[in-house]
Amino acid sequence: MPRHPMNSPHPRRLAFLAICVTTAITLTACTADANGTKHSDDSHAKASTSPVPKGVVTTQEASKILTTYENTNNRANKARDAGLLATVESGVVNAQPRADYLQAKTWTKKEQAEYGSPFRYERREFAIPRKGTATWFAAQATATGSKDRALLIFDKVDGTYKLVMALYTDEKAPLPALAFDKSGFAEPADPAKPVGSLAPNQIGAAFEDLVETGGKKDGAKLASTPLTKAAVKLYTNRDKQDNSKYATNRYFAKPPKDPSVYALQLANGGVLAAFPTAHTGETMLRPAFMASYKINPSKREAVYNPSSRVVIVDEYQGQALAELSPTGKAHLISREYRMVDSR
Repeated sequence: MPRHPMNSPHPRRLAFLAICVTTAITLTACTADANGTKHSDDSHAKASTSPVPKGVVTTQEASKILTTYENTNNRANKARDAGLLATVESGVVNAQPRADYLQAKTWTKKEQAEYGSPFRYERREFAIPRKGTATWFAAQATATGSKDRALLIFDKVDGTYKLVMALYTDEKAPLPALAFDKSGFAEPADPAKPVGSLAPNQIGAAFEDLVETGGKKDGAKLASTPLTKAAVKLYTNRDKQDNSKYATNRYFAKPPKDPSVYALQLANGGVLAAFPTAHTGETMLRPAFMASYKINPSKREAVYNPSSRVVIVDEYQGQALAELSPTGKAHLISREYRMVDSR
């Protein structure tokens, strides 16, 4: 599989979209005059000379980019080669497997073998914006051995198309239909434009508010779903853990490594947004115990810092998918996290 789910504190479930792109074709119509002589209709002749709309990439180019990605990803996963993986990935989606590579030594032999197993993206479909409206495109595919669909977003980074978002969806719960223009191109949405109570670039902070405050601020603008309830549970159970007698457990929102948000118009008037999100988890000894005790890091935390200490701060980088409605609250569809550092 292209990703290893064991380190995610939340389920890696999502829902996706069936996407295709059509090619615009301009025809010249003919009419006949009183003598039966055929000639081109002037209005259609003019239309035939106008440029044929082009996408950010062609479908063939998009498929080639995806194939290059899966081949490189397979080689990088097998060798745990973070440098190689960085040639085809960027942002949060790259920070997550880099963490996997470092933490792999804490996994079982079976888990390590499964992570390095080659995969292919099958049942490919693409959502390609018109050239000039975006720099990126989306793909939907199913990885070998999985029933879940993957929503993959590729953007141009330093002149090369790289994977910048990868979210996995349950095909039994498909995403709402995307909006396409008359030429069959997907329609990007402005990440800064509010849709209902939130803009796409505000959902990440709203989601992290659930973890930090239990949803006392912008988190209240999100619809209640199993995913948002799980985030609130992290907050409400923060002082109900086994170590709570000796230490406090807190979560704090933080800026993601890459703030880029990707949004597409939906046929129902809403917007589908893929966005990054991040927080830290802090475990700190209570003052009465600081002089006599220290906290031992877990195996995964010890990968980054094996020292016992009075406070342990874990950094989590995530990505998520949500549907925004003009008339209702934003609905979180999926999210995926990795612990990427511990200090």
